[in-house]
Amino acid sequence: QVQLVESGGGLVQAGGSLRLICAASGRTFSSYPTGWFRQAPGKEREFVAAISWSGGNIYYADSVKGRFAISRDNAKNTVYLQMNSLKPEDTAVYYCAARSRGNLYYTDRSLYDYWGQGTQVTVSS
Repeated sequence: QVQLVESGGGLVQAGGSLRLICAASGRTFSSYPTGWFRQAPGKEREFVAAISWSGGNIYYADSVKGRFAISRDNAKNTVYLQMNSLKPEDTAVYYCAARSRGNLYYTDRSLYDYWGQGTQVTVSS
């Protein structure tokens, strides 16, 4: 079993930066592909970024490519999402998710087995 806890959200002005942290419990987390998703009010939860368990494969949604960077430190059971050049349309609750098997990255939220409680990111114009 894996528990995921996100942190690092907050209020930031457009053009600013935030770093989200997903801290996991469970000794097998280092073998789990992990992703970040977000959900704005009235919208479906959407894919943001994903990383393979090794960190060697990474994929981004077109809307964040070039501005966001996902990374992981398996020794610390932690995955990060560095968000730069933030825009008001990035405002959402951001969720960390982990899949218990696989060697690649995964963009489909239905493929993930574990989810965190989410952290709010608000970008003011």
